[in-house]
Amino acid sequence: MTPPTSRTWGRRGSTPVIRVRGRFQRRFSVAALCCYRPGERSRLIYRPKRHTDHKSGGRKSFAWTEYRDLLIDAHQQLGGPIVLIWDNLNVHKDRRMRAFIDAQDWITAYHLPPYAPDLNPVEGIWSVLRRTTQANTAFTDPDDLIRRLRHGLRQIQYRSHIIDGCLTGTGLTRTTSRLQSQ
Repeated sequence: MTPPTSRTWGRRGSTPVIRVRGRFQRRFSVAALCCYRPGERSRLIYRPKRHTDHKSGGRKSFAWTEYRDLLIDAHQQLGGPIVLIWDNLNVHKDRRMRAFIDAQDWITAYHLPPYAPDLNPVEGIWSVLRRTTQANTAFTDPDDLIRRLRHGLRQIQYRSHIIDGCLTGTGLTRTTSRLQSQ
């Protein structure tokens, strides 16, 4: 992973440079859901994965079964039905994934239009992560990368206003519960 960069201070006329070694061949993936229930704080549910068999021709991304497990975990954590708004990743449209979603009465799935990252709140989460905990950082090894990635995602998880901002940035309106006390 090429380290993300952002602005920093440096001596006039001298640009700060961080030297990093070449890209390593291990690969990481992170799947995340921005969730909310009316009347409760927003949540971020995520799963990082390290692909250990990347060089031997193994899978380089999440399989549909791992997305299925993430949805089942989200359903248990949220304690209610899920309206899922997904981008057009090929695994999201996999026939086995569609069959799983169709078999569940607690999932309703919609797909975003192609090439519409501005409508996906998780893209806002990645942007915040790159600009905060990942910016101007040279990771010492893959374990350092995954440790800092988890730390950054936990920081976002505990600050629901950041998740609310990413949801608001999409233009999606949050609905409120009809059972509000007056």
